[in-house]
Amino acid sequence: MENTKHKAGFVNIIGNPNVGKSTLMNALVGEKLSIITSKAQTTRHRIMGIVNGDDFQIIYSDTPGIVNPHYKLHQSMMTFVNSALKDADLFLVVTEVGETFKRREVLDKIIATNLPIILVINKIDLSDQQTVADKIAYWQNQIPRAIIVPVSATEKFNTQLIFDKIIELLPENPPYFPKDELTDKSMRFFVSEIIREKLLLFYQKEIPYSAEVVVEYYREKDDIDEISVIIYAERESQKGILIGAGGKSLKKVGSEARKDIEEFTGKKCFLSLQVKVLKDWRNNERALKSFGYEM
Repeated sequence: MENTKHKAGFVNIIGNPNVGKSTLMNALVGEKLSIITSKAQTTRHRIMGIVNGDDFQIIYSDTPGIVNPHYKLHQSMMTFVNSALKDADLFLVVTEVGETFKRREVLDKIIATNLPIILVINKIDLSDQQTVADKIAYWQNQIPRAIIVPVSATEKFNTQLIFDKIIELLPENPPYFPKDELTDKSMRFFVSEIIREKLLLFYQKEIPYSAEVVVEYYREKDDIDEISVIIYAERESQKGILIGAGGKSLKKVGSEARKDIEEFTGKKCFLSLQVKVLKDWRNNERALKSFGYEM
């Protein structure tokens, strides 16, 4: 008799900022769902990527990097981390060779769940063999039950091994989502994330961290999508920098974002960007809720 058992579960990806969580998630899903830049704290929301097979469904969940909150925005980001601690079937704890977990209490909560843990040591392509071996031994001592996997997410080295281990550890469940779904997020969300990625790439210091991207409307047509976006800054001086002399900086953001949006959707789009000031929005609960953050 044919085995019809189906596996499904939530694989929650948790770690410090700038350890390559989003790169790993995108490699495992096979799609660019999470922002990838060299800057820390690029993920602000919890983003799910769904991978389906005939007899399995993996729901990867990329959470914001673990931070010590300085703003109410950071507090909201940490609520996404805390929610990921509650509904996981399996944890992917992502670290890298040269760093340790910043908030040990979060790691202790993960350990206390008694759920399976795959501890990923990322960016091994930037280190040497002995250092990697020492780090494996360190983490095996810290979490004896964890499966330790050294990887290079950018090179996709050992990502297949992670996938195989996940399939082994998934519980038996029916699918949680329809089999043709790739993510739980809307197209509006991904448009805002694509634009926010450009802000992180093109602007320095505090500017990209002080900006929030909101899709005002998204109108789908047969031949072209019409998208209007507001970028909120916290101060007038930031608005000026975002726009740039003669609007040059904002035009660059729009041009590069439009290319990525069209690649993502497979359609042409008309993209309109404007910049507004919403003073101190990172500490404004009403604003944060309107932007989709949980308080």
